[in-house]
Amino acid sequence: MNELQFIREYYRPIQPAVSINDNKINYREIPPNKEIKDFVFCFWQLKTQKELNSDYNYRVVSDGCIDIFFNHKEPTENFVMGFCRKFVQFSIGKEFDYIGIRFLPAMFSLLFGIDAKTLSNQSQDLYNVLPDFSEWITSNIKSTDSFEDITEIINKKIFQLINNQEINYDVRFLEALKMIFKQHGHLDTEEDLNSELSTRHLRRIFNFYLGTTAKSFSNVVRFQYILNANPSKQSLKENKLYFDVGFFDQAHFIKNFKTFYGVTPSEAFH
Repeated sequence: MNELQFIREYYRPIQPAVSINDNKINYREIPPNKEIKDFVFCFWQLKTQKELNSDYNYRVVSDGCIDIFFNHKEPTENFVMGFCRKFVQFSIGKEFDYIGIRFLPAMFSLLFGIDAKTLSNQSQDLYNVLPDFSEWITSNIKSTDSFEDITEIINKKIFQLINNQEINYDVRFLEALKMIFKQHGHLDTEEDLNSELSTRHLRRIFNFYLGTTAKSFSNVVRFQYILNANPSKQSLKENKLYFDVGFFDQAHFIKNFKTFYGVTPSEAFH
């Protein structure tokens, strides 16, 4: 799978909105074993340490990934969340313990053969999409298992899935994807993705593997590049980071950022 290594090398999809400095809520990530690191970015857990006073509004920022997640206390409740073209926010109650698998872009569809477009901008029961994997979670994950033990169980399962099939991919698609990552999403997808794919085929294959168009995915990559840069409010004003990635002015940058994050850059990087 050496041809797939570039995704992890060039791209780091992060969810800063759940990194909470709060003694009532804990968010953790565990990296995958090396055997599956070309497919999975991380395993994550979001849980309450104690009951909250009110329902928690969980915000997910756009990261270009597809996640499988489940209720640790009741693993029969398992779900899949597709590509999101903007941030989403939903109430998850006063007590919760969710564990998830964040697949690197395109890897969910490459591994399971599922059309990512059918999952976009929504969360749905995993059983309706991957009934076998849903039942496997129900049968193999116990509420008494630790997060660390669960990641090892899932590591082995995904490694088995990879080894038990021939992973086929379009090299032209991978080259187009690499170009987007190398340019931090700042490119003209019609002109700069100089692949052998026609515009129509490029759209179809991006929709299948990522759940969106090359242009829409590039915008998320650009947003994630800014998140990874983690600029201070002062540096945002001084170094004009938004000009470097193709924004016309600060107002254009702020509007775009709020679409993917839900708050302004100043609030996000406070």
